Amino acid sequence: MTKFKKTPYTVDVRDLINRPGTMHERHLDIVVPDELGAGLVSVKEGSSLGADLRLEAMHEGILATISVVAPASGECGRCLKEIEFRVRVEFTELFGYPQEEAFEFEIVDDHIDIESLVRDAVVMSLPFQPLCRRDCAGLDPETGERLTEPPELEPIEARDPRWSALAGFQASTDISTDDDIQAETHREEK
Repeated sequence: MTKFKKTPYTVDVRDLINRPGTMHERHLDIVVPDELGAGLVSVKEGSSLGADLRLEAMHEGILATISVVAPASGECGRCLKEIEFRVRVEFTELFGYPQEEAFEFEIVDDHIDIESLVRDAVVMSLPFQPLCRRDCAGLDPETGERLTEPPELEPIEARDPRWSALAGFQASTDISTDDDIQAETHREEK
């Protein structure tokens, strides 16, 4: 059995236990104790996360529908400019009453702990390759400066010196097909 530990993510559900059909809505403002995510963007430690909970008592446990809004910040994956945006996620999970039958999430000492659910949902919603804007041009490969517009792609004439003998080769302008070749062969045979 898991020991109860009070964290910013624990919610008291004492008033819902064994009262099927009862429903409560709550709002939590959580100061994030540990950074959520790793990579180019994350929800930083100390930022405020808002969670709206709809808790419904059922025979098996408490059904929690949770909507989370969190500020994410980091840098653009193309131009490395600082970016900030809001992450919005929603999920539903059943917290079961402690029984012989195992539930993935259980009610412990009249509380539910939503930390792992919130962490997983928020981290999975963060973009792997975040952009400051949809058409971000990135950095100039030679100077490293931010580009304001996408560069025009010009073909680079880098030729392999081994092919230099073929550079002056002119292709034939006469286009013939296999049918033309076969027709000429049949005329010669007659």
